[in-house]
Amino acid sequence: MSELYPTYYLYLSAFLFGAGIFIVISKRNVIFVLVGIELILNSANLLLATFSKADLNGQTFAIFSIVLTVCEVAIALAILLNVYKTHRSSNLDELNELSNE
Repeated sequence: MSELYPTYYLYLSAFLFGAGIFIVISKRNVIFVLVGIELILNSANLLLATFSKADLNGQTFAIFSIVLTVCEVAIALAILLNVYKTHRSSNLDELNELSNE
């Protein structure tokens, strides 16, 4: 059985980061933007776990990053539910127009 080299994980991390950036830039729905941010943070976690083959520091930072990501998602979804309850929309363009009025 062949061993997966760290370069494959680095390529996967770069692909996830690029896909996350693409989603954040191109989508106008708040849910999709949150999914893009999750992809970006997960690519960073994969990168940290890849570089931690020598010691546990990278895995410790990856676990800390996962905890911060969970907190970020919980707060963002709470804010999104309150905004949706008030304005009945989750489209970023419509919410931007509402704040200018």
